[in-house]
Amino acid sequence: MSATNGNVNGASANGAGHNTNIDENIENVIIIGSGPAGFTAGLYTARANLKPLLITGNEYGGQVSITYDIENYPGFPESLSGPDLVEKFKAQAEKFGTRVEFDYVNEIVTDRHPFLVRTEGGQEYATQSIILATGARPKYLEIPGEREMAGKGVSYCATCDGFFFRGKDVLVIGGGDSACEEALFLTRFASRVRMLHRRDSFRASKILQERVFSEPKIEVVWNTVLTEIVGENGNVNSVKTQNTVTGEAGELITDGVFIFVGHLPNNQLLQGKFELDEDGHLITDRKMRTNIPGIFAGGEIMDKVFKQVATSVGQGCAAAMQATKFMEEIHAGLQVDVTQDPREFERPLAKVYA
Repeated sequence: MSATNGNVNGASANGAGHNTNIDENIENVIIIGSGPAGFTAGLYTARANLKPLLITGNEYGGQVSITYDIENYPGFPESLSGPDLVEKFKAQAEKFGTRVEFDYVNEIVTDRHPFLVRTEGGQEYATQSIILATGARPKYLEIPGEREMAGKGVSYCATCDGFFFRGKDVLVIGGGDSACEEALFLTRFASRVRMLHRRDSFRASKILQERVFSEPKIEVVWNTVLTEIVGENGNVNSVKTQNTVTGEAGELITDGVFIFVGHLPNNQLLQGKFELDEDGHLITDRKMRTNIPGIFAGGEIMDKVFKQVATSVGQGCAAAMQATKFMEEIHAGLQVDVTQDPREFERPLAKVYA
């Protein structure tokens, strides 16, 4: 793995507005993250002859890697597992020249250009551009059996895995909008959906609550938390519970557990340098630009709405196309001012014709 010591030609320790030169020791683009957005960005920048370096992070493949089978990704009517899809993404990106390093980025130096990327493995790279695809992670209950049974009856995505519970009895954990939406979705497949919530009321929107309460397949179990997920023969078969009011322990027989207690964007690397929203997601414009010129983003680190493999792929593609355009400007002599926010948020007015 080639790395620089940071003392590259044309790089200054000062901040804005200095001349940027092209140097063979400087990476064109570094992609941080190995989920659908990251590998798609690798594919597109590789095909643009940018020789991208993709650093996987500690959660190789992102959330899709813990998904049962994927049937809703275009081009694979026979379906395939999440890990299999990740390996196909990787193989295609590498075919066109993406270099994949299994390492974790623990620092980005953004007050100079070229930027510096430092890793847990002790490497330091200078790079003209960066694509952030660090994704998000589900909040875990952190109870015995949860991690062990992930993908074996424990799921964090009803859209991904609901079909595999046709005619089954499932539990949904949570009381917000996501939990209610996913519980309603699961009624298309499951014979019974029980929602377990630690309180005696939901925090979901009123209209979603009304839909849940009027759905005959859904039962709500109030004031209840899980204390353990139990599996047998490689599949979930029951859970242990506790009443949050009385403290009474209990047990429920079930075929699956869907956990929707929130997601956490993987933004530890970004805090204090990038503009984040109140939930910690990167704020990008429609061209996938962050508040720092030359740094783009795609996938669930910036997407708090759709959170699907297909949308992450599209966002990774868009981020790569913008990074390619940025590199064309660099080669044309662009002077990079790292203090100048490049984003545009105003929507152009459209003329309506009669």
